Parts: sequence; C-alpha cells; structure tokens
Amino acid sequence: MLDFLYQLAEQLDYFYVTLLMAVESSFIPFPSEIVVPPAAYMAADGNMNVVLVVVFATLGSLIGAVINYVLSYYVGRPIVYKFAESRLGRMCLLSKDKIEQAEKYFDKRGAVATLVGRLIPAIRQLISIPAGLAKMNFAKFALYTALGAGAWNIVLAALGYYLHSIVPKDQLQSALKQYETPIVVGICGVVALVVIVLIIKKVTKKK
Repeated sequence: MLDFLYQLAEQLDYFYVTLLMAVESSFIPFPSEIVVPPAAYMAADGNMNVVLVVVFATLGSLIGAVINYVLSYYVGRPIVYKFAESRLGRMCLLSKDKIEQAEKYFDKRGAVATLVGRLIPAIRQLISIPAGLAKMNFAKFALYTALGAGAWNIVLAALGYYLHSIVPKDQLQSALKQYETPIVVGICGVVALVVIVLIIKKVTKKK
C-alpha cells in the first residue's frame, strides 16, 4: 500500500496532492513532507501554482481529518480502541497509547487542540479522532482543522519552493531530510504565533 502511495507521489498534480494529503491526514501513515515540498518545487519550475498546491493540500488534509472525525463520532470509543489494538490498526501504526495521548491533548486544550494539534507531528494525524469521540461541533472542527493544516502546508510549500533555487530535483528528498530541523522550528514558530493570538483574543474577550 505504502509503495503504491510513494509511486503516486512521483507523478504529482493537484488531484494527487489532494488524494495523498487526505491519506496522510487519516490514520494511514504517510508523510506530508514527500507531497507538499515536491509539489511546491514543481510550482517553482512553472508546472504548478504554489498557492493552489497549498489550497489542494489543505483540502486533502481536511478530507482525511473529516473521515477520522465521522468514523470516531459514530462508532464510539470502544470500537476505536479495539481497532487501534487490532492487526490492521497496528499496520496503520495505531495503538491504544497513541489514541490516549491524542485524547489527553484534546481534553487538556479543548476545541483549540484541533488547530494547534495539526501542527504537532506526533499528534496531527490523530487529533481528529478525539474530536469525533467528543462530538465536537463540526463547523468549528472543520474551521480549526483547515487553519492548522493550512499553516502546516504553507511551511512545507515555502521550503519546497525555496529548495528549487539551490537543489537539483534528484537531490530534493535527501535535502528535505537535512531541513528537518528548520521545518520543526518553522512549525514551532507558527504554533507559538497561534497560541499568542488565542491568548490575546481570550484576554480581550474577558475585558
């Protein structure tokens, strides 16, 4: 399955960007780093539009998150945990501990967790599960998910677009590995900005 997805990533267009990001955003493990930066690299080459790359990547992320949300909303906690412990669940790199971690993160931060959680690598694919289990308002879930996924995709697209000027295409994937630290720093910067905005909004609302 993963080999097939990696093959699709080598022939990117807007449809495949959307499809692969939907897969990445669901419970099937697939790194967005091999989708968005290469697509942005192609945009810098004139084959795609970098703004549309971010738009369709975010749309795909939202679709995948909604799948997790809807399944969790309707099947309930016992079946979700049972699936996580099943053979298929383990093949998808799920586990009871990972679901519990995502639930604790959601319980601690509430609805905002669906926004900030989208920017945290260990949480981002799973945060929609506790949102569904908690039956979070769907409109708010979709908005926060889109904002968080959009911020994530902007960072990855900016990196891919930048690498076009300094790295040959056949060296792109190896270069991306070298830029893991800047990616993390960039994401942390976005998370910090989001948190500051939310704090200011909360303080202003109280006043």
